[in-house]
Amino acid sequence: MEQFTQALQIALVILGGILGFGLLIFIHEFGHFITAKLHKIKVNEFALGMGPKIFSFVKGETRYSLRLFPVGGFCSMEGEDEESEDDRAFNKKAVWRRITVVAAGAFFNFVLGFILVLIIVCCQPIATTIVGEFEENSVSDKSGLRLKDEIVGINGHRVFVWSDLTYDFVRDADGIVSLDVIRDGKQINLPAVKFEMGKTEDGQTYIVRDFKVYQRHKNIGNVLKATVLESISIGRVVWRSLFDLVTGNVPVSELSGPIGVTSAVGESILQGTEKGFTLAHFLNILNILAMISINLGIFNLLPLPALDGGRLIFLILEGIRRKPINPKYEGYVHLAGLALLLLLMVFVTFNDITRLVGKIFGG
Repeated sequence: MEQFTQALQIALVILGGILGFGLLIFIHEFGHFITAKLHKIKVNEFALGMGPKIFSFVKGETRYSLRLFPVGGFCSMEGEDEESEDDRAFNKKAVWRRITVVAAGAFFNFVLGFILVLIIVCCQPIATTIVGEFEENSVSDKSGLRLKDEIVGINGHRVFVWSDLTYDFVRDADGIVSLDVIRDGKQINLPAVKFEMGKTEDGQTYIVRDFKVYQRHKNIGNVLKATVLESISIGRVVWRSLFDLVTGNVPVSELSGPIGVTSAVGESILQGTEKGFTLAHFLNILNILAMISINLGIFNLLPLPALDGGRLIFLILEGIRRKPINPKYEGYVHLAGLALLLLLMVFVTFNDITRLVGKIFGG
């Protein structure tokens, strides 16, 4: 019975993760699809998933497909990767129209992320970064932090919302941080505020926050402002994480792909079902989906071959030069980028599977 329950839990993790990740991919590809239709570009196929078709149907001029491997999707347009004489082909449209089609996928991911963050903000208190109360025997109080200090910077990084503060606390290794605060209307620096350090079950250390913050009154203006700032905060985390990868502050082994994303979403759903599905569990799932959606949008806009950002670079160059880059050379660049991207996917998939197996069999 115990083995059956464990198998059921694993199946729930996988199914929940696939549905969550599938939603993000669908939104991205739907952005390309609906923008292409608005510009009267012929769409040959709209597919969710990759590999062999599970089933498909044709409506109008477009084939709609569900494919076997839930690791992506595509919106195949006439004249997108080859020359076409069709008046409604992608390559026959004005540059600005093609740019909007290519950028629409990432834009729709940003919109989805914003909507999810808006729901989260509406369902919980709006936390400020203003110190409202210290815990008993607070260490930070004894080392310079004061009541009503508004924290606006940590270790040289600007803080706008509570999640910024949380992220920078997680990144700190020794519990001694430099804080920029606004006190009595003036910004001052507290060079060495101390906090106690805690330790997780897997041995990782973290700062123990020993103070509570004020909450902001909810109205339409504050909710919208908090949603915008929280969405920007998620985007900043993505950029800073990419910087950490490039500079070696975070090992490449921490990279995660579709399997890791699926596992994260599925585990969040499973936690809710094990202990009763509460609002907190629901908001946690939305938070993960919002982070991944905004992450997906930013990643796709990186100016790398085979990504939407790489295609945008070629389109922008075409607009400047008033003539397209030789399709043969552009094809070579995207092919090389695709090969590197596939190698990266193999690497992160191996990492994801290794971590997943460790969780299942390592407790």
